[in-house]
Amino acid sequence: MAKTAKKPKTNLIQQLTESNYLFRGFDEAQLAQYLPPDSLKVEKLFSNRPIYTAFLPDEFLDVLYVILNEGLVIARSTPLDRIIAIHYPGSCFGMNSLPFGYGLTNRAFPSLVEAYKTTHAIEIPLAAVREMYENSEQFRDRYTLLSELQVKFQYHLLNCSSYPPQAVASLLRALIYQERELGNQPNTDGVYTFDLPIDAIARACQLNQRTVEQVLKGMQQIGLLEAAKGNETSSDSVRAIDPEGLKEVYGKTRDKVSWWPLR
Repeated sequence: MAKTAKKPKTNLIQQLTESNYLFRGFDEAQLAQYLPPDSLKVEKLFSNRPIYTAFLPDEFLDVLYVILNEGLVIARSTPLDRIIAIHYPGSCFGMNSLPFGYGLTNRAFPSLVEAYKTTHAIEIPLAAVREMYENSEQFRDRYTLLSELQVKFQYHLLNCSSYPPQAVASLLRALIYQERELGNQPNTDGVYTFDLPIDAIARACQLNQRTVEQVLKGMQQIGLLEAAKGNETSSDSVRAIDPEGLKEVYGKTRDKVSWWPLR
């Protein structure tokens, strides 16, 4: 399970207002009224260890998790062991397992939430989240969008076929849409960069890893993706340089793409 990390020197309220979608741009003094510094706690979430199980009837969280840095957090649905959510730094997770708002309606198949790679997150107490949701229209709108993005992420995956190029493009389009809406990407060159291991793509798209590798190679050859830069810290970096081209592949539900050799 999660282990409490040593308290960082950086002001947590400042980090929230500068780097997280839900709190970005809020006045620090006003936010501190809802979130006294001593009420915030940083958790170190170790890779491949469960954090909680989402969507269980009558079982709710008492905190909202705000991702600070490093790795990604995923949710895996139990019936198919399929990745149905991917969260990066700058976002939150757990809103659909809180006992108000959309959390009251999202009761479905149990889904294991875990850090795919070691991650640091701030735990926001339930009472503070509920109070801000009730009193701040801006916070409420952003909180609602986070819940909507999770549904739309799953929508992209449900609308992909078993055709490998279209399946991988569906995942990449879902991530591009998600990160663009959160204001995290693209960079100044219009490039979307994702820490996205081959195994995570395979689990999300229900493909084997070898097939995923071949699809990514083909996408690089035709200019939809580019190879990771030498200064990037993760070897799992996927750089999307042609979002519109990926959108075309995403729509290939009947026609096939010329660069994929298998029919």
